[in-house]
Amino acid sequence: MTLRFDKLGVVIAAIVAYAAFFASFATFRANRIVPGEARSILDALPPTIGPLLLAIVVVAAIIALLKTPLVLRLAASVVALVALAILIGVAGTFLTPVGNTFARISPASGFWLLIFAFTLLLADVLTRLNLSPLARVGVLVIAALAIGLLLISGQWDSLSILKEYDNRADSFWAEGSKHITLALGSLAAAVIVGLPLGILCHRVERLRAGVLNVLNIVQTIPSIALFGLLIAPLGWVATHVPGAAALGIRGIGSAPAFVALFLYSLLPVVANTVVGLAGVPRAANDAARGMGMTDRQRLFGVEFPLAFPVILTGIRIVLVQNIGLATIAALIGGGGFGVFVFQGVGQTAMDLVLLGAVPTVALAFAAAIILDAVIEMTATKRRVETA
Repeated sequence: MTLRFDKLGVVIAAIVAYAAFFASFATFRANRIVPGEARSILDALPPTIGPLLLAIVVVAAIIALLKTPLVLRLAASVVALVALAILIGVAGTFLTPVGNTFARISPASGFWLLIFAFTLLLADVLTRLNLSPLARVGVLVIAALAIGLLLISGQWDSLSILKEYDNRADSFWAEGSKHITLALGSLAAAVIVGLPLGILCHRVERLRAGVLNVLNIVQTIPSIALFGLLIAPLGWVATHVPGAAALGIRGIGSAPAFVALFLYSLLPVVANTVVGLAGVPRAANDAARGMGMTDRQRLFGVEFPLAFPVILTGIRIVLVQNIGLATIAALIGGGGFGVFVFQGVGQTAMDLVLLGAVPTVALAFAAAIILDAVIEMTATKRRVETA
């Protein structure tokens, strides 16, 4: 019988082979800032568990490599990811000397490559299964619950990123609140301003090119440069406008970060509003006119509902973008998870960098999945209504 190979599986198997046999699984450091010592899977885990993990990832890689049933590929990816998630905690406990509170154990490149490979396999399987939007959100919830259970169980307490969290638990949640407030607040402001502006650009063709060109120019300005450009004018406003400083407006801090994120958010909202309204079928507008609907009634009763999936796509782009860009706000005192990223860079403490980077990536990933599901459900609903 001829073996048939899966194209993506070849890539996954190659990554797994390198990560499992040539890359380090964990890093041991005597304290948080000294260079680490790389440990392979067999060195990082107890003698009976290391070979077991190797066997799991090798079998999962073979299943990915061959053209196997989707159910088997799904089981292989889930088992491998669960084993990796649990056993990296075991590695932390195994490598930490008894009674030593200074040692730091971190996941190394091999661990992250294995996580990437089997997450890629899982994503491929879920795509081929063509899950419904609600099912995809359900998978996200299950993954979040599983990670939450691991955190609550203390399985990862010996890992250095959790030790960094323990030292900064209060500030972590405070900065997380600032991060989410910046991302969602600037999005809300962009929607409030961008939707009417997009409608106006759709209605007035002469205005459209000018507005979109200006917003395109704003998008080309690097984020750090834009934050810096806003310091002087906002500082002037705080000094000369009564009550501005009391509202928190000043040259550094959350105000310039909020304004910059708002400006970056306008183009996707305005452009998608214009594109969505332009894509409304002429027949729908003609039918609405034939029914005697006014321009306002057509806009809110026909055009806007049909354009909503496209507009929502722009909002999704903005939210994911803002979650990432809010990290840079820490450079001007705006707070957010970027505080830990830049503190970690300054102290050469990569686990502190991860403390800020991991929740940022998780938030962006979750936001993308949820809004993609909402967009798909909305588009399906509109197609059914217009059929």
